[in-house]
Amino acid sequence: TGVRLDGQYTQILETIALRRRLIYSEPAQQIILGNIIMLKLILAVCLFLTQLLPAVANAADEDLRWRLGVEAGPVWQSRNDVQIPGDSGTRFSLADLSGEGPYPFVRLELFYDINKRHSLRFLLAPFEYSETGVLDKDVFFVDQTFDAGQSTDASYRFNSYRATWRYLFFQNEKWQWRVGATAKIRDAEITLKQDGRSSSDSNVGVVPLLNLYGEYQLADRWRFIFDFDGLASPQGRAVDLGLFAYYDINSRWYAGGGYRTLEGGADNDTVYNFAWFNYLSLSAGYRF
Repeated sequence: TGVRLDGQYTQILETIALRRRLIYSEPAQQIILGNIIMLKLILAVCLFLTQLLPAVANAADEDLRWRLGVEAGPVWQSRNDVQIPGDSGTRFSLADLSGEGPYPFVRLELFYDINKRHSLRFLLAPFEYSETGVLDKDVFFVDQTFDAGQSTDASYRFNSYRATWRYLFFQNEKWQWRVGATAKIRDAEITLKQDGRSSSDSNVGVVPLLNLYGEYQLADRWRFIFDFDGLASPQGRAVDLGLFAYYDINSRWYAGGGYRTLEGGADNDTVYNFAWFNYLSLSAGYRF
């Protein structure tokens, strides 16, 4: 069954990739292909777990403390303003240069319930795109000036890796609320290329965030999910908010979808960059 399902997923993903060749530029196609390969690997892991884990678990007294979730779909950028260096560069819109999208995204989450009150979440959220556009003004970026009216290649990467601890502080027949803290590793890079010259600015850092998670039992198998990571300071902010509806297929499998928004950035002498992304998400998960 696992081989047959994997073949069906492969055919679907390759069909999507073929259709997107008519829409996206060559650099974007390469990124899409990379994301498709990553999604296929994630699906293969999920299918492997579905075959392996039920054999190890005792169905009579299941203690399903682990949960693996996959979230994927299109994302649009509503804003992506850049000025590097922050005190002497030219402020320009990367969204105007590269377009609003949509771009493909994939997020992989692993959850573990330590006990009734305490739980952990681990998140892998890679994201990047490359597009070609025309600047509407001369732009000094990092250490070079890029001319207006010339074809310019733009690349943007913002990978996020997070570890979260949550504490259940409220629960009744319908609601449960958890609060906690997230350690986020940010791996970001912006690159401009024009007429054989290029400039790039990259940054890897750790960002602390507050986490708030809410779950409401809509019906017997339907759940509404509120998922928030965020924090603000005078130097910048980060907001990741997801609103989802999940359907429990059985005691192990669930699926659903919803909306996610990611907004934030930094403002200092080294870098100014604020971006806003909007996600249309389809989700699936497996408890074990």
